[in-house]
Amino acid sequence: MLIQPGELLSKIDSPADLRNLNQSQLVQLSQELRQFIIDNVSIYGGHFGASLGVVELTTALHYVFNTPEDQVIWDVGHQAYGHKILTGRKEKFHTNRVYGGMSGFPKRKESEYDAFGVGHSSTSISAALGMALASNLKGEFDKQHIAVIGDGAMTGGMAFEGMNHAGASDANMIIILNDNCMSIDPNVGALKEYLTDITTSHTYNKMRDDVWKLLGKVSGFGKSAQEVVGKLENSIKSFLLKQSNLFESLNLRYFGPVDGHDVNHLVHVLRDLKDIPGPKVLHCVTTKGKGFGPAEKDQTKWHAPGKFDKITGEIQKKPVEKPSAPKYQEVFGHTIVELAEQNDKIVGVTPAMPSGSSLNIMMKAMPDRAFDVGIAEQHAVTFSAGLATQGLIPFCNIYSTFMQRGYDQVIHDVCIQDLPVNFFLDRAGFAGADGPTHHGNYDIAYMRCIPNMIVAAPMNESELRNMMFTSQLPREGKAFTIRYPRGKGVMPEWRTPMEAMEIGTGRKLKEGKDLAILSIGHIGNYALEAAEKLAEQGVEAGVFDMRFVKPLDEKLLHEVFSQYKKVITIEDGCLMGGFGSAILEFMAENDYSSQVKRLGIPDRVVEHGEQHELHAECNFDPEGIFTTALQMVEHSLHAKL
Repeated sequence: MLIQPGELLSKIDSPADLRNLNQSQLVQLSQELRQFIIDNVSIYGGHFGASLGVVELTTALHYVFNTPEDQVIWDVGHQAYGHKILTGRKEKFHTNRVYGGMSGFPKRKESEYDAFGVGHSSTSISAALGMALASNLKGEFDKQHIAVIGDGAMTGGMAFEGMNHAGASDANMIIILNDNCMSIDPNVGALKEYLTDITTSHTYNKMRDDVWKLLGKVSGFGKSAQEVVGKLENSIKSFLLKQSNLFESLNLRYFGPVDGHDVNHLVHVLRDLKDIPGPKVLHCVTTKGKGFGPAEKDQTKWHAPGKFDKITGEIQKKPVEKPSAPKYQEVFGHTIVELAEQNDKIVGVTPAMPSGSSLNIMMKAMPDRAFDVGIAEQHAVTFSAGLATQGLIPFCNIYSTFMQRGYDQVIHDVCIQDLPVNFFLDRAGFAGADGPTHHGNYDIAYMRCIPNMIVAAPMNESELRNMMFTSQLPREGKAFTIRYPRGKGVMPEWRTPMEAMEIGTGRKLKEGKDLAILSIGHIGNYALEAAEKLAEQGVEAGVFDMRFVKPLDEKLLHEVFSQYKKVITIEDGCLMGGFGSAILEFMAENDYSSQVKRLGIPDRVVEHGEQHELHAECNFDPEGIFTTALQMVEHSLHAKL
């Protein structure tokens, strides 16, 4: 079902078409653009609230600036649905986040209007600054570079690094702060309070408006008058705010706050800013989910609600067989509370993902012992290390793809100091429709190479609970990484009694004689499914859930390689340096000579799609395992016949 755009939007195939409109038509176009997003996401799913909140800003940007010559970087990229629709992708927007379809984030390979790939947050200022200074070097001094940073991305340390550099440069760039007080969950920290002070100061806003009017009146009297008013404006800012303006202190000219939903005023302001040289900040106040009542009221729930009824606001629930297994994140969220009730040293830490990681359950039950540190993975890791030095037991929950941003801190601040920090890597393996920026493909490889690190993955909910229980027991230093995938487990009755697990031990799930299948984590359920299908073909496959990548269960591996001459390894992670590589290392070091076939994520960028679609593409779904095993034992089967 293709959604028909409104009267004006139907005529917009590029920003050039948009710029042919009269400015008086921009309100109607914005309304049509917002409705087109609502209509499509309600049917096909995807991110929602963030793009609704920047409809007017998106329209104004492409109306004022000569995109793609002028470059706009969206941060975080799920704000960019309106941008995609206005830049020639309206007809295929229904394929958004679908396997083989359009990416849910800006992507350089997808469109010349996507100036920078932005799945992760807080990168836009650095990227825009690099582009701006490159333009200066090439003599392109009229070229504009705009970083639109919102949804909590300004709390990321990289944004401050970029601003610090920009303030010391002559870069022709505009930083647009889309201030909606939200990431996925409500923003936290001192910066949020600071911005709230600015946006709610009635005295400051009135004086700021007067300054703008005065600037307009004296604009024809030469540079000296502008300088005088500029100094007056800065004095007012410093005097009226409780502290000096943060952005002005970094030598970034600050303008705002302005209403981010007044498209005509935004056009006026952006045109003025085009003529002001150097780095600038425009503070836009917006509402996440603007124009759709339920999304405005519950912004966390409507960040990415899935399919819904656009009339009633009822979110469609996927039909499930009852009883249903829980999501792994829910098992984590409830289990950490159980453990923390028994052990008062346990504390929870997450970088802006309390609902996504389900740490919000602990934050509600024990608010003093659970910390949302904002979009700041590096800080989350070192903060956890600091907690550990004082005898506490940090459970630091970070999505696998975002842990990459804190990797140096894992090595330097945790493992070199041999601190017992527990890392829980949610969304490990393929993340699904969010695509390559969000896939957690690399954590097995990048964690297992670090000294003083334990790396494990549960095959089901009970195993996760046992690993969590084990991780809070006394041990000699050593960080502990536990990875698990996005989505549901396999055990409807998952609240099993917890028991300690001997670190570095695997388990035999099925006896066999023709070949062995070694797995790590949830993907082991595929191995069992494939083994049952192989049995129907007369192939007896032994199945082993290794549970730990580091340390490996060497006793179990000696048993495997002594008995089997054909071995398959399976992992929902990269083949380069991953679980299969660890098995090959063991085999080589112990002079075994079995034939080993590794199944996992190949050495290429895998695009977005449902997890089962991506598993099949990479040949480690049950059918892929089955086919690989048959090929390995084909000669033996012929001999039997």
